[in-house]
Amino acid sequence: MTRVVSIYLQDLPTDRIRRADPSIPPEQAIAVIARSGSKRWVSAADAAARKAGVHVGMPAAKAQALFRGLMLVDADPAKDAAALERITLWALTLYSPIVAVDGIDGIVMDTEGADHLQGGELAMVTKIANQFLAKTLTARVAIADTWGAAHACARASRETVIVPSGETVRAVEKLPISLLRLPGKVVSDLRTLGFQTIGELANTPRAPLTLRFGPEIGRRLDQMFGRVPEPIDPIRTAETIEVSRAFAEPIGAAETINKYVGRLVVELIEELQKRGLGVRRADLIVEKVDGTRQAIRAGTVKPVRDVAWLAKLFRDRTEKIEPGFGIEKLNLVAVIVEPLEERQKSSSLVEEEVKDVTPLIDIYGNRGQRVYRVAPVASDVPERCVQRISPAADPVEVTWVSHWRRPVRLLTRPELIEAIALLPDRPPVSITWRGKRRKVKRADGPERIFGEWWRRDAEMEAVRDYFVIEDEAGERLWVFRSGDGIDLETGSHRWFCHGIFA
Repeated sequence: MTRVVSIYLQDLPTDRIRRADPSIPPEQAIAVIARSGSKRWVSAADAAARKAGVHVGMPAAKAQALFRGLMLVDADPAKDAAALERITLWALTLYSPIVAVDGIDGIVMDTEGADHLQGGELAMVTKIANQFLAKTLTARVAIADTWGAAHACARASRETVIVPSGETVRAVEKLPISLLRLPGKVVSDLRTLGFQTIGELANTPRAPLTLRFGPEIGRRLDQMFGRVPEPIDPIRTAETIEVSRAFAEPIGAAETINKYVGRLVVELIEELQKRGLGVRRADLIVEKVDGTRQAIRAGTVKPVRDVAWLAKLFRDRTEKIEPGFGIEKLNLVAVIVEPLEERQKSSSLVEEEVKDVTPLIDIYGNRGQRVYRVAPVASDVPERCVQRISPAADPVEVTWVSHWRRPVRLLTRPELIEAIALLPDRPPVSITWRGKRRKVKRADGPERIFGEWWRRDAEMEAVRDYFVIEDEAGERLWVFRSGDGIDLETGSHRWFCHGIFA
């Protein structure tokens, strides 16, 4: 069943201003001022300004008098629209093949079949909110069965909203009619008539409303409740490489779908070859006769122009296509492309054996598995000395430099243990870890590791003393004491287990 995610960017104008000028302090309140003739009013205000009492529609002079330290910036709708388009294109590469701009302050995407790749709907919407926050973008996220319901819920709540499938009516019936995406004049007239909520409007006979306001109210209600489809037209740019095939008679057989997908792959590769590009991610968008869409995404770890391989990646997943009453159009879009140069094959009589594992990586990646390599990082702090990189990335020249042994397994986070030890620099004689008491038979250390003061001030004095210990059963652990054992400013003097040796 179709599931739609709506992302509401309430503070897009002020977030854009902050991103353009990183020197603006986080605590600085910002208001965006629009003008028409001699009138000037607040068209957007960030959280700090709203907390001070500034709101949208307030005269600019009153806002400035209300908050002396308020930063006023002239509105620029063109730059806001361009920023929203860039953000939407970024979301297209990350989340779903069907992503579009929703008004002037939002993004909408069809995530049918995409949530399982990110651990379910809760994990997916949480990840979306966190990634937007990491980009210094304030976002409210909602997911529902329809575009209208997700749009309304994202704007009605300050928290992430997940509307269970089939519960659209319960989720939206008490929301204000202003969230029904109707013209402002219609909303104003409906309020004059006494309508306040979507539920009240939905339970009113349709004929009188249509006679007075036209079919728009009924259409929006039907779209919200899923009675009529509301297709999402994916965002495209002039540089987007896309090929399509429309059918006079709808198709539905798996063999027929695969045949035309293969032909579209050939056309796409030809376009890529003309531009010297290779595809990293491609989307197959299936348009059905009932107005709904279904999408399949295939990605590669390296840019490719291999017709057979790209066609195989799609054929492996076309079985998930549900043609319904038939498919009337297929679109194949190159979402991510990179320059790709043809390599000349060796002319030697003896071919060198080259082991290329990228096809295997592509297969696992398209099944939703996260494939990566681990590379060393120049850091003495154990949890910082590794990083995840692309499985096809160039070899990393950095190597680990250490004269001390390291455990074969490093715990995700150091785990608190109870230890009996003589301060300041003696190893523990016994520890209790995960509810089990262990007597230490042998120990080696300490190895002192200092905090990286250039990262943050809290590590200016911090130290850790690491020991390799062996218990009565022969298990060897990597433990450390936080602090130097004398000065509490260097650490709490508590003990932790950080790794396990072979």
